[in-house]
Amino acid sequence: MTGSDTSPSFRLAYVPGVTPTKWVRIWNERLPGVPLTLVATPAGEASDVLRDRGADAGLVRLPVDRTVLSAIPLYTETTVVVIPKDHVVAAVDEVSLEDLADETVLHPLDDTLVWERLPGEPAFERPETTADAVELVAAGIGVLVVPQSLARLHHRKDLTYRPVTDAPESQVALSWPEDETTDLVEEFIGIVRGRTVNSSRGRTATPPQPKAARTDKSGAARQKPAAGKNPRGGAKGGIKPGPKGAAKGGPKGGSKGGAKRGKPRRRP
Repeated sequence: MTGSDTSPSFRLAYVPGVTPTKWVRIWNERLPGVPLTLVATPAGEASDVLRDRGADAGLVRLPVDRTVLSAIPLYTETTVVVIPKDHVVAAVDEVSLEDLADETVLHPLDDTLVWERLPGEPAFERPETTADAVELVAAGIGVLVVPQSLARLHHRKDLTYRPVTDAPESQVALSWPEDETTDLVEEFIGIVRGRTVNSSRGRTATPPQPKAARTDKSGAARQKPAAGKNPRGGAKGGIKPGPKGAAKGGPKGGSKGGAKRGKPRRRP
């Protein structure tokens, strides 16, 4: 399967905010003999890790370099703005980018959103990481717009978040080197797409088992009677003998339709 004499294994890269737990559990159930190793990877380095064969596949954020990497989009995340709990925005259920026009919007160097134009007022400098930007939000220096999973990942008790209705969205995808679509990669594709273990594109399907023969009370196998035969004996649809050989339904001692026996005449 791997083209070598070593035991097969599978390395899965994943970026911050992505939770591969469910898929890893299914993998371990279906392929207990093939260990899966998780490789935590910064979002901006995921494509390089896959190109350099640092992982067999990865759960990454789009876009990726499609000239060398294949990708299957899995889901799209809601975009939120991270704010202090006492911020005015915390009083509403959702906001638009226009609502952030007067805010200082932090733009970390590892931002995963693709902006045509960043909303609000820019900060004096860009934080190096999203985690650093969250600390600045807690200090009251600005607000931060990120995918919801990152807001949850960097949750703090003094912060909250609200959906931003018209902000760019982040897509999470399964990606791998295009020329390395191995059997194990195909297995993981099947898992994330929800294929069952007996799917024609998954592992080898289990052949249907023959039904067990019915048995009677003694444990002996019961056989189906041959066509045209009565299971209780005799020809199917035949006449059941009456008492003393008379045909069923006929008068005793004779066949139906035969001559009637008259009464004996008295002698004169």
